Amino acid sequence: MNLAEGVQIVSFGILAVMMIGTALGVVLLPKIVHSAFLLAGVFISISGLYILLNADFVAAAQILVYVGAVNVLILFAIMLVNKQEDYVELPGRTIRKVATGVVCFGLFALLGTMVLATPWSLSTTSPSVVDNTVIALGEHFFSDYLLPFELASVLLLMAMVGAIILARRDLIPESMADENTVTTGLTLPERPRELARLGSEEQDS
Repeated sequence: MNLAEGVQIVSFGILAVMMIGTALGVVLLPKIVHSAFLLAGVFISISGLYILLNADFVAAAQILVYVGAVNVLILFAIMLVNKQEDYVELPGRTIRKVATGVVCFGLFALLGTMVLATPWSLSTTSPSVVDNTVIALGEHFFSDYLLPFELASVLLLMAMVGAIILARRDLIPESMADENTVTTGLTLPERPRELARLGSEEQDS
């Protein structure tokens, strides 16, 4: 995609502001559902930056995989689990904040140094210019980066299985849990259908 230099600069500024704003919303908003929705905004803005870099396949994969799959999975896990917990202030909170700030500043300084030290301008005869990004990515995925590619798929599968297990946990009445349920170290306590029906009939009566 060939755009004028002014259009590229304006587009980059808009996408950068959008990415930074949504990323700050992810970590600063108190409600986790709002943070998950803003995370989709971060992924979309990153996809726009990939388009400016002429990485069309990576931009499409960013939308399909991260926004369409990973972010939706996160939202489903949050909404299905619906776990409510009272806020308790942890001891040594000030030390944790200072340590987090030092680590974040160190990462920002490292990334800033890499940005300034990297030669971004490429000539048309440079070997870094790729005509077909799909072929180049396919060659690297199934040769040089095969193991990380497969590990990423296994991690996504583990996250999906964990979300399903957490979503299937039901609340068990305390009066019926000790008498009518049997739990082991390898199973999660669940409420049978008969107990759920009896509990609802007792509440109606």
